[in-house]
Amino acid sequence: MNLELRHLKVVCAIAETGSVTKAASTLGLAQPALTAQLQRIERTLGGPLFERDRRGARPTALGELVLARARVLLPAMKGLQDEAARLAGSVDTPRRYRFGGVNSPILGRLVHRLAAEQPQAQITTYASWSVDELAHLVANGRLDYALTGVCGDSTPSAEFGLSWREVAVDPVVVLLPEQHPLAGRDEVSLVELRREQWVAAPGDGCFGDCFAAACARAGFTPRKVYETDVRGSMDLVEAGEAVALCQATFRPVAGLVTRRLAGAPLRWRLMLGWHPEAPAAGFADLVLETAVAAYTDSLSPHPDYLAWLAENPDFGLRGRAIPPGPVDDAVDGVRTA
Repeated sequence: MNLELRHLKVVCAIAETGSVTKAASTLGLAQPALTAQLQRIERTLGGPLFERDRRGARPTALGELVLARARVLLPAMKGLQDEAARLAGSVDTPRRYRFGGVNSPILGRLVHRLAAEQPQAQITTYASWSVDELAHLVANGRLDYALTGVCGDSTPSAEFGLSWREVAVDPVVVLLPEQHPLAGRDEVSLVELRREQWVAAPGDGCFGDCFAAACARAGFTPRKVYETDVRGSMDLVEAGEAVALCQATFRPVAGLVTRRLAGAPLRWRLMLGWHPEAPAAGFADLVLETAVAAYTDSLSPHPDYLAWLAENPDFGLRGRAIPPGPVDDAVDGVRTA
């Protein structure tokens, strides 16, 4: 006979009641049946587990050893069964979130919110400069959601069959060193920057074309455009070598300032994408709601921009109510547009 958990329960019941007769009553068994089962257990383990007399049943040394192990194994197995039942029966939230982002300014805050609300969930992130790469990974089931941005009213490519929803729309602003002659203004016109060199992060979207078109409408062609990562872009701006276009929620950095472009000639739409046939689609509304809240959190370091949004309803959440409870200490990413 192989020893099973039910056998350990018999041993524990006899030890706790101090009597085979009382244990049988507790377990709902006939006393002869329980006695026969105890004898089989003892044969399996190689010796008597209890000394029995008119005063009851007392564990032997072997019985004490078995009881010590049983009192560890039985609660552990009960905990495992309860946890498995909760996991199998829970359909309101997923157990895993896999995000891809093009250095989204809200990815860190989104992860922070989800981790706080669902501490049992596994959350992973993947960074790429390519929207198409992220869309491909989502379509192939290697990511659940993609957070990216597009300029103007454009949308990411439909080639990969993803569903896309808008999180928010921001005007593109310019990043300047504090000592720049235009840094003291609330907003500057694009044409006033015609003599500047520019720096931008890489990407496969249409933003470069949109920027060139905006400059053409302003009557000039942009000078040299450096391409580097966000840290390199900030270094070039700080050194006075270039200015950068960035999102309005770009985190404040010592020595640098963001200024609005007059007339908002460029817009950046933050988008959340998922595959409509993937399991993640069932939780897309939840993730979108959390992304909106994360965007709202990202506004807290920008009171001037928040006031501007109140007067410009075509930007920001565009008609959505602002969720309560900003997470001021979350860590968010930054991206030069």
